[in-house]
Amino acid sequence: MKRIPVIIDTDIGTDIDDTWAVLMALNSPELDIKLIVSSTGDTILRAALLAKFLDRCGRTDIPIGIGIPLEVSGHYQKGWIGDYSIERYPGRILEDGVGGIIETIMSSSEEVTVIGMAPLPNIGSALRREPGIAKKSRFVGMHGSLFKGYFGADEAVAEFNVLKYPYSCRDVFAASWDVTITPLDTCGLVQLKGDRYRQVSRSGSAGPVSVMENYRIWTECNDHPKYHGFNPEIESSILYDSVAVYLAFSEELLDIEEYGIFVTDDGYTRIDSGRKKIRCATGWKDQSRFEDLLVRRLLGNP
Repeated sequence: MKRIPVIIDTDIGTDIDDTWAVLMALNSPELDIKLIVSSTGDTILRAALLAKFLDRCGRTDIPIGIGIPLEVSGHYQKGWIGDYSIERYPGRILEDGVGGIIETIMSSSEEVTVIGMAPLPNIGSALRREPGIAKKSRFVGMHGSLFKGYFGADEAVAEFNVLKYPYSCRDVFAASWDVTITPLDTCGLVQLKGDRYRQVSRSGSAGPVSVMENYRIWTECNDHPKYHGFNPEIESSILYDSVAVYLAFSEELLDIEEYGIFVTDDGYTRIDSGRKKIRCATGWKDQSRFEDLLVRRLLGNP
């Protein structure tokens, strides 16, 4: 199987879904992860979380880039890091994560897929520093809200990854590369319960064990209303970013429609026929099959 070179941009440590999605990506044989970059907030702390997680999963072959440090934001998994520091990571640590994005794409002989699981200052900055990356890569992201909001609500909202830095998101969407997104319309519906969840939560493998340790800490420590109410004994949280990972290698289980999308100053993703068309996952063909696939990948069973 020819593997797809990917870069992951993540704000791991705020919403737990990034941690689940990184494990899915690690266990997806279609993907060749060239670099993972920490995004926004305390990007050194996020990089340390990534480093410990990759170390525990036996994937220290993957370089970690430190993204642009910006606002102070919630980091609800720092208790899991303990005394682990990025200096202990056996793999490469790139202090200039944005430069790492550029170098990885420009030096690749194949098209690189950039998976965005976070607000987009890192990717926007990379495009400004080297616009040529858009000719050698494509973008897949967990961004926006077109017809539905959080938890399937029948009203679009300003989705977090767009709202946090709408100007960066606007630049990324408008760049001269192919853009595919999973808005809340599809990714906001994914949650593991019942037997699917039990298979992951009771697994003794290093990856699922590490995810569950982080999930329990996250539920105890976060103070954000959007993240409250999940019970790690019986269910996952909403696993938004897992759908972006899936779109990096397949669209089979999703309905994809093209829309002109404009990002407003207040973080809404509005349909505007006069704007550049991007590919949007607006509905599920078979969400149940996706969740079965997700469980297999989390368990390391392709």
